[in-house]
Amino acid sequence: MDDEKEKRYQARMQRKKAVIDAKIAQADIDKGLLLVLTGNGKGKSSSGFGMVARALGHGQKVGVVQFIKGRMSTGEETFFRRFPGEVSYHVMGEGFTWETQDRERDRAMAESAWEKAAELLSDPEISLVLLDELNIVLKYGYLETPRVLQDLQARPAMQHAVVTGRGAPEELLAIADTVTEMNVVKHAFQAGVKAQKGVEF
Repeated sequence: MDDEKEKRYQARMQRKKAVIDAKIAQADIDKGLLLVLTGNGKGKSSSGFGMVARALGHGQKVGVVQFIKGRMSTGEETFFRRFPGEVSYHVMGEGFTWETQDRERDRAMAESAWEKAAELLSDPEISLVLLDELNIVLKYGYLETPRVLQDLQARPAMQHAVVTGRGAPEELLAIADTVTEMNVVKHAFQAGVKAQKGVEF
């Protein structure tokens, strides 16, 4: 009986391998990707910084612009600043919108941040650009979405761009190559647990 189960399992895996191998063979396009990480769940920025680490592992240069965030030091900033030759790291916010409570100042900070982002997006030497919390900036109207989309689409052909934050606009989702929506199933904060070093920041 165990031999029969093993044979059926092997036959199923062989069929699966054939399907997957065929799909891999068909995927012959090489291009820079636009990835959007959105939704109310945890992990959007963490995923983006995972791609930053992955790019560095391949010897690629990376640009990071953090919108909104900025009032507190984070583990990712402390870590990636150890690689000044490979990572161009820019924290361009003054904290979450409910903390700043100054729309015009937030708008001015977003404008300054986008100037830096546009510079990185036009540099063919940079393989990946992470635009952390850009979706929030677009959601609140601190930047004009058409302008942002135009700059994203005009980037070098092999450059990847990763956009994070809740509430990604439909226009951005429409031009993205990969979209992931993170949903909350359960979060420790809901049970009164404060943000933890190495997990939330």
